[in-house]
Amino acid sequence: MLFNSFSFLVFFPLVTLLYFMSPYKYRWPLLLIASCVFYMAFIPYYILILGGTIVVDYFAGIYIERAENTLQKKQYLILSLVANIGVLAVFKYYNFFIDNVSEVITYFGFESPLRYLAIILPIGLSFHTFQAMSYTIEVYRGNQKAEMNFVKYALYVMFFPQLVAGPIERPQGLLPQFERHYDVDYDRIVVGLKQMLWGFFKKIVIADRIAAIVKQGYGDIENHDGFSIMIFTYLFAFQIYCDFSGYSDIAIGAAKILGINLRENFRTPYFSTSIKEFWQRWHMSLSTWFRDYLYIPLGGKRVGRWRWFFNLTVVFLLSGVWHGANWTFVVWGALHCLYMISGHFVKKYFGWFFISIEEQKNVKSYLLQFIRVIVTFSLVSFAWIFFRATSVDEALTIIVKIFTMEDFINIRNLSLFKISDATSFIVTLGLLVMFLSSDSFMDKLLKQQKKIKYRFVNYLLYASVLVFIFIFGHFSDTNFIYFQF
Repeated sequence: MLFNSFSFLVFFPLVTLLYFMSPYKYRWPLLLIASCVFYMAFIPYYILILGGTIVVDYFAGIYIERAENTLQKKQYLILSLVANIGVLAVFKYYNFFIDNVSEVITYFGFESPLRYLAIILPIGLSFHTFQAMSYTIEVYRGNQKAEMNFVKYALYVMFFPQLVAGPIERPQGLLPQFERHYDVDYDRIVVGLKQMLWGFFKKIVIADRIAAIVKQGYGDIENHDGFSIMIFTYLFAFQIYCDFSGYSDIAIGAAKILGINLRENFRTPYFSTSIKEFWQRWHMSLSTWFRDYLYIPLGGKRVGRWRWFFNLTVVFLLSGVWHGANWTFVVWGALHCLYMISGHFVKKYFGWFFISIEEQKNVKSYLLQFIRVIVTFSLVSFAWIFFRATSVDEALTIIVKIFTMEDFINIRNLSLFKISDATSFIVTLGLLVMFLSSDSFMDKLLKQQKKIKYRFVNYLLYASVLVFIFIFGHFSDTNFIYFQF
């Protein structure tokens, strides 16, 4: 079920009403049933796949806790990890593997005996897998008691607001909240509705309007000049940010209305002054997952330089593979790894460039801060080319076009100005500028790091957001980009 659909507009208020009307002991089964209905709205029988891994992980957690020695604990953990990664490997990577092996076989003149599987990737399987794995890992580490209530464990990995695209939760953060009793809280509901409203604005007004433009540009690369493709690339950067962070805002807001606090997932990442800072502010639940369960166990930065480079490479390549079964995602991850390693040397030999505003508040420090934000955003946008392109060859064609810019001298001939709906394009750019000027303020306001003095101004602000959604919204039940992962 899509957040931006009429079905959800009916589903969520109904679930919320039943939730608060029900006795406490029936609320969690109700939420689990609602989560199953929510997920089955996509492809109903795929609920059986999630159900199978849920049963395995539930018993694995219990047996890990009851195991008499470390070896037994490890065996049950491995069983759980193999079950989760195995399902992900089959549905997400099997055909990718077959495709690449078949190419090698045919390259040497043989006919490949391997055949594709006619399967569709279950929605949000990567998110579900990582959340499930974090549970058994934390039980194995002794940081989390095994959950004996099957319904509550199932709800932990099936909670519908964040089931499909995160944030990726940890058991210590989510499971204890299922033990608390929540009454109707007007202030909490208002805060949740505000965050949902801002998420809908990001998705429907900004992301989906930009998506139509980017699709037109990237769908016809040959007939667009380099400068125009560069603009489409920058626009895609804003599309994916508003699309994904919009989903997170809706998920966090919906959970908050039900009394559940989810992890922060975005913190205005395009204002980052380095790639390292970008990953501290972009998809934070995933980046911290890789940090805690892969990067730190590998040794993190507490090792020699070359081993540290190796650790970064493993993390970013796996991050790329996690996003999709395509070499474009591998290159995307590799680029971010290269950025991180390059940043290490740049900071070492050009430390003056990284002077912070806090250390020296003057014109020079503010100017350097601005330059660093632009450079970081441009590097991230460049990497997004591989994320958006359907193949590495297409991505390279785009890059060649951007860096040649043959038609840039004759600005009147730019294909950018010949798109079919120029008025809509101009309106979209105006809305994007308005969004960028208010994003940081709204982020702090929603996280209650800022307050508006007069209540009527507060309500006027959100009423304006609602009006903008109705006037400029792109209502088409468009999928969220990260649903494919």
